[in-house]
Amino acid sequence: MSELVARAEMLIRRPGREAFDAFVNPDTITKFWLKATTGPLAPDAVEDWAFMVPGAAETVRVTAFEPDRQISFVWSDGIHVNLTFFHHGGVESRVTVEARGFADLAATVGATEGFTIVLCDLKTLLETGQSANLVRDKAALIAGAK
Repeated sequence: MSELVARAEMLIRRPGREAFDAFVNPDTITKFWLKATTGPLAPDAVEDWAFMVPGAAETVRVTAFEPDRQISFVWSDGIHVNLTFFHHGGVESRVTVEARGFADLAATVGATEGFTIVLCDLKTLLETGQSANLVRDKAALIAGAK
């Protein structure tokens, strides 16, 4: 059986540097993805993340960090996440997320959905200056289903 990979991609009408910085900067990443983080992503950083779903948390260990181009990290459960940022004409960028290491198809599909929502909210934040609360609203649905 081939490796299960969650993949999401979004065109963002802002420079790749801004999209990259949104994932690095705690003040920005908490506007569209996380409830809290212990610090910025940086080379070899190990940070604790609290997600918007109540009780959901993760330790992140940065494994690759190339400013304005790539951030890779591993979650405590062994999932490898790679974020890449590509120049896409003018001031546009293409942001791609790939995550590997899933045990089953359901987890892969769930991660694909989650990363797609994250990128959609990032797009909205960077292009309009405001989050659409997409991640918060999905977290509320998940919390309500428990």
